[in-house]
Amino acid sequence: MPEQPQRPARDAYVWFCDMPTRWMDNDVYGHVNNVTYYSYFDTAANRYLIEAGGLDIHTDPVVGFVVSSNCRYHEPIAFPDPLEVGLRVDRLGNRSVTYGLAIFVAGAETASADGEFVHVFVDRASGRSTAVPDKLARALGELCR
Repeated sequence: MPEQPQRPARDAYVWFCDMPTRWMDNDVYGHVNNVTYYSYFDTAANRYLIEAGGLDIHTDPVVGFVVSSNCRYHEPIAFPDPLEVGLRVDRLGNRSVTYGLAIFVAGAETASADGEFVHVFVDRASGRSTAVPDKLARALGELCR
């Protein structure tokens, strides 16, 4: 039998945001559907870039494209569980960032799910990868472990 992955603890993450569950997040099995976790990850990472990095998703010349993501599920969650998403930066490169993320039931010390999410920064006009803008690099640097 394969060894179960260790559930990350809250102190492994630097920044947190609330993430309410919605009725539509539940699937026919009565828990949040697996694909919805990726939406939580995407929302948390972009919320941080907007709030802490000053990213203007409508007009900035550089945007982040997701090129890779994964999620490990440790225990089910379901509406109406209040959630918190923990975020950290595992790797900050010249053109990309790898986030570590985890989903916690509000106040829980261990994650219900955790994963990784990679943004490559892209020039909006050309569609080519480009350097992480300074304002975002500074904000992302605050999340490095």
